Amino acid sequence: MKMHVPLSLALMGAVSSAMCQAADTSWVDAAVASVNPQVIDLRHTIHQNPELGNMEVKTSALVAKHLKSLGLDVRTGVGKTGVVGVLKGGKPGPVVALRADMDALPVKEMTGLPFASKAQGVRMGKTVPVMHACGHDTHTAMLLGAARVLSEHRDQVAGTVVFLFQPAEEGAADVDDFDTHSVIGAKAMIRDGALDSPKVEAVFGVHVMAGQPTGHLYYKPGAALNSADDFRITVTGVQTHGSAPWSGADPIVASEKIIDGLQTLVSRRIDLTKGMGVISVGTINGGTATNIIPETVSLSGTIRTNSPEIRDTILTKMPNLVEGIASAYETKAKLELVQFAPVTVNNVALTEAMVPALELAAPGKVERLTSSLSPSEDFSLYAEKVPGLFVFLGATPEGEDMSKVANNHSPYFQVDDATLATGVKAHVQFVLNYPGKAAGKS
Repeated sequence: MKMHVPLSLALMGAVSSAMCQAADTSWVDAAVASVNPQVIDLRHTIHQNPELGNMEVKTSALVAKHLKSLGLDVRTGVGKTGVVGVLKGGKPGPVVALRADMDALPVKEMTGLPFASKAQGVRMGKTVPVMHACGHDTHTAMLLGAARVLSEHRDQVAGTVVFLFQPAEEGAADVDDFDTHSVIGAKAMIRDGALDSPKVEAVFGVHVMAGQPTGHLYYKPGAALNSADDFRITVTGVQTHGSAPWSGADPIVASEKIIDGLQTLVSRRIDLTKGMGVISVGTINGGTATNIIPETVSLSGTIRTNSPEIRDTILTKMPNLVEGIASAYETKAKLELVQFAPVTVNNVALTEAMVPALELAAPGKVERLTSSLSPSEDFSLYAEKVPGLFVFLGATPEGEDMSKVANNHSPYFQVDDATLATGVKAHVQFVLNYPGKAAGKS
């Protein structure tokens, strides 16, 4: 499996040169401070008006209007509701991309914030509450702030900046989770040329994290986030009376053994020296009465790993295991696998080269993670195409008990507005300190 593209030889040679030829960024803090009120206002507006994946019509219109007002070249309808803005700097240099996601979650907000969401949306024909419970409102607002800072100081920008505002990172409201034919999110953006016109050579992203202190940045070279793949298994037997199980074929018992067997893929089939893997079954549905053995049972779950090799092993061996166990109990099993996101792999050379940029964005508040984090992100798909760096931004005021803070995806999830300025600075410093410019690329 393709993992990530190594930095070009020219760029690798530029890393050490960039360390001693750092850009003059003394103006950045003041520039960010001047746009920060607008960034906070944008964040509140977006938060109060969330939209589900592939439904970000108002959000993308807001984004496009803002980018056009800054004089950027703007493309809409990318990846369905995505927006791409292109800023040409005042100096020759490389093309780098900055990415933010725009979609919200089907969650009812319980924060009590004055700008809390009361919105509803339609997900697969069902009306659901909608909330920015993962901070995508902050990602969009921070990237819009960075676009304004960079556009107002484009004479300081070497090269071209591509701003990627992506839909459906959390999945699409108009696409079944197990529809293997639809292309959504980052994959749809890539399909529609988001990295090709102009040709991007590196991509950066920032994600807010509850339970980490405001204004702190966290990074990790190599594997930073898990892969994510979902599965659904339909086990079909022969319905019969519960008093005479021998006269049928029991899909409930077969499903139980399949669930047990799935765990052996982790405990017995993967090389745990390569990393970790977990298979979790989240739903089991079957039966209508206590005295009827049903014809079918459906179960679904998720697969997460921090190793591309482990992911390949699980996905390759899972079909035979499921079908074999089902057959042993004289039932049949239909397995549906949806590959959502690979492991998010930060390019090691790029990551190390950008640590000084992180320090400029958050002096004394930058930490290197010792292990990958358990969530997943389809930013990983961009990082398969070009060198990528995905970092994490603390979102909780330092005085709070971090162990008791509502996590991302909770109806009580909150982001401290005071952290937004650091996120804007990180995006700006990525552009100004990207080492490719030292190689004289254009």
